[in-house]
Amino acid sequence: MKIKIPATLALVLSLASGPLVAGEFESLFDGKTLEGWKALDMSYWSIRDGAITGQSTPEHPCTSNQFMVWQGGKVADFELKLKFRVQGNGGNSGVQFRSQLRPDGLAVGYQADIYQSGPYLGGVCDELHNRDGHELLTRNGQKTVIDEKGQRTATDLEQMAEMKPWDEWNEYHIIAKGQHIILSINGVKCSELIDREAGQFDLKGILGLQLRSGDPMTVQFKEIELKQL
Repeated sequence: MKIKIPATLALVLSLASGPLVAGEFESLFDGKTLEGWKALDMSYWSIRDGAITGQSTPEHPCTSNQFMVWQGGKVADFELKLKFRVQGNGGNSGVQFRSQLRPDGLAVGYQADIYQSGPYLGGVCDELHNRDGHELLTRNGQKTVIDEKGQRTATDLEQMAEMKPWDEWNEYHIIAKGQHIILSINGVKCSELIDREAGQFDLKGILGLQLRSGDPMTVQFKEIELKQL
């Protein structure tokens, strides 16, 4: 039986829901400052070209992965859209989501991977988790189902993601609902994951942007929009 909610009560409920309203995209970055974002070591991060910019140089090398974390709370079921571009270090970066942040600043959990090409670009990784030595849960161009015991079944999708040349911007679209994750880059659905592995799948956690350790590089993120589902 359907229960009809009076209009006055519906208004009160909507006003009590807070600034993040389910079903609406909210901008997480003002394009000018790092307000609402924080990293353990802020020396790698700045605003450049209207984007959150992570950079390592020969004079200031990155020896362990750095994460710029959104301070607005944890994400669970959500849809995220952003633009990114990356130069150097193999184009290696990523968007961390539903993750946990360790005291040393490293993030553990799901990552929407960024790489110059190949299986990692647009794939879902499990950053720092031990899944029998396999951090890549589903590859660029594949849908993977992981059952309760960790067994994986992969099928091919129609297309694979491709990175645009520097200095063009790429678009990332991430959808996570329950144990189902879909990643798209530049309008191409490039990977899909259904993760049912007991004790391993993540349903809620932080949202972060990665600067990868290794060779000097620059990675930039802008137009970051989140919708709570």
